[in-house]
Amino acid sequence: MAVIVGPSTITINHNNRFLIAQPDASMAPSDDVGFFAQDTRFVSRYGVTINGRAPVLLNAARIEHFSVRHEFASPELPLGTGALGASGISLPPRSIGFRLDRTISEGIHEDYDLVSYAPEPVRLTLELEIGSDFADIFDVRWKQLLRRGDLQTAWRQSTSQLRTTYRNGDFVRELVVRVAKAGAPPQFANGNLVFAFTLEPKEKWHTCVHWLPVIGRRKARVLECSALLPKDARLDTKVLPPVEIEVDGSALPAIWRQAVADMESLRMEEFAVGRSVYVPAAGIPWYVTLFGRDSLVVAMESISGFPEFATGALDRLAAFQATDDVPEQDKEPGKVPHELRFGELAELGLLPFAPYYGTHDATPLFVVVLSYAYEWSSDKKLLRRFLPAAEAALRWILESGDRDGDGFQEYGTRSSRGLFNQGWKDSAVAIQHHDGTIPELPIALCEFQGYAYDAMLRMAAIREVLNDPAGAADLRSRARRLYDRFNDDFWWESEGTYALGLDGRKRQIRSVASNAGHCLASGIVPADRADRVVDRLMAPDMWSGWGIRTLSADHPGYNPFAYHLGSVWPHDNATIAGGFARYGRIAEAHRVARGIFAAAECFESYQLPELFAGLPREPGAFPVQYLGANVPQAWAAASVFRFVAILGGIHALGSKRRLYVHPQLPDWLPAVTIRNLRAGRGSADLRLERAQVEVLSNTTGFEIVHGPVPRAGPPGEDGSPG
Repeated sequence: MAVIVGPSTITINHNNRFLIAQPDASMAPSDDVGFFAQDTRFVSRYGVTINGRAPVLLNAARIEHFSVRHEFASPELPLGTGALGASGISLPPRSIGFRLDRTISEGIHEDYDLVSYAPEPVRLTLELEIGSDFADIFDVRWKQLLRRGDLQTAWRQSTSQLRTTYRNGDFVRELVVRVAKAGAPPQFANGNLVFAFTLEPKEKWHTCVHWLPVIGRRKARVLECSALLPKDARLDTKVLPPVEIEVDGSALPAIWRQAVADMESLRMEEFAVGRSVYVPAAGIPWYVTLFGRDSLVVAMESISGFPEFATGALDRLAAFQATDDVPEQDKEPGKVPHELRFGELAELGLLPFAPYYGTHDATPLFVVVLSYAYEWSSDKKLLRRFLPAAEAALRWILESGDRDGDGFQEYGTRSSRGLFNQGWKDSAVAIQHHDGTIPELPIALCEFQGYAYDAMLRMAAIREVLNDPAGAADLRSRARRLYDRFNDDFWWESEGTYALGLDGRKRQIRSVASNAGHCLASGIVPADRADRVVDRLMAPDMWSGWGIRTLSADHPGYNPFAYHLGSVWPHDNATIAGGFARYGRIAEAHRVARGIFAAAECFESYQLPELFAGLPREPGAFPVQYLGANVPQAWAAASVFRFVAILGGIHALGSKRRLYVHPQLPDWLPAVTIRNLRAGRGSADLRLERAQVEVLSNTTGFEIVHGPVPRAGPPGEDGSPG
């Protein structure tokens, strides 16, 4: 019997607005629920009653990512005036059908529909409790609700509008709740909207309620129809070019389609570069904004399916790249931002997130993504356009990225409110010594060295394309020195892997963690060590059966339910699987892909969450949710695209105008057809069977080569390629 795992709440979203509610549509301020826009919770409390009693939930489900339907029936109801009321009896249960539809655009459109199945006229009172706390999203997440400003509410009967205003100095937010198409005149009493009306047998009653956030002076707009709209009236969400896969007898196409839908739903209009070129929000609920690392990881994962994400990430992040030095924001010239926030805490300077630069890996990954974008497009104009930003990023890597001048990449916050850990595992306790103690700053994580190594080699190749051979040779020489020093100082012989990092006293952080797999992906691992690293990552303490854990189950800090201390992250596993394939460990790459896909088959709608628990996969087991995980989440969804590219052995070398396809498909995936795979100036349709390739169509302008992408060893002092 299939087990379906999903969150207990229901989420709908559009652009930078999202709503999370319980299945019965209710919301309580103490829960991680509400209606949010630009990092502020505009509605924190919601409840509905009929004649003073809560309706009975029958079912609730999303119709689209932007709409949800709740179906209720009435409980046993005390009645007021009316034929049944006069008889002194209560209305039997399920005598009233009640449907609530919600559709999100800039605001929320609610449709309330009631129908009576009672034999006589019934007098009903529908009451809506809609409360606003205007809490900053960080306060909601940290469960530290604190009202810092003034809150006022006013009801205007003439316009049927309830206006609630929050003001803290220059920070002002408002919510207008407007009643439209009312089936009965609305009243406002005891803090609730109240509708009193009589229903005849089989009579239907309808009203619309709009939740309109006001940011600045502009009131939000909402759709004027119900959630179930005709296709030509729906929100414009289908913008990604239709890359499709076809597989017989597998759930993989459904997993792929859900991943595409997740990326569509995370589209942020204010950061769009073009209709299909945009930066997705990192995830819902906590990361509905521009993130440097997340957008770049998504670009890398998606490059063989949706190269537009790379262009979007480069464009938007270059616009926010630092040009000055502000310690409180962890900001330095050339550094790529971590995140950009718009809430009360950021706007009033109570948190340094407008924007904040406390991430190390985003800056080298910017250079890597520029290389990816060029190799998949063969567009030198793209290189020239982003070359100044890439050169600034490179200067940061070579200067500020090496905080203590020892040749390694380290982080150490300079902000009084900055992040202690600044790799992708950025929770406060994510990086631990072997005994569970927290290393002192600055910390040099192992994967940072791989990212910098990769960035240097790719920047060297870019310089060669742009006729700077001397600059290219210098970078290859630097990369070689980093390669040698890394393999001397980070290698952990007794475990057959790399230390998690070096602490502030240059001691190895001897914890077995998934980070070493990123070193494989970057190519900084010598061929004679790669097998040992792969084997260590696939040992039982790291391999859960669903995926590779973030931390060894033998570590004293291991907790399968913790954010970074033993959980399983789809994007982490996709990166590692790519590293496995790079070094020829195809069977292990297949095993990782199968584990993540098997987990996806258990999640509701095949929707991969940000992470899930690192519990072992045993007979009868199913993947266990991590409470609070972002769903949808961009790099979890995009990991699906990366896994398919790994299985197909798909790589582009725009510098040679070649598309390499080297499938080595597993038994559980004997064949796959990929349509509209974009590269160069067009697209290709490919049929892959085991180790065979059939080119169905090709308008890319690239030669399609059946075979592995050529890979060289580490760069020599003579400037040979890496």
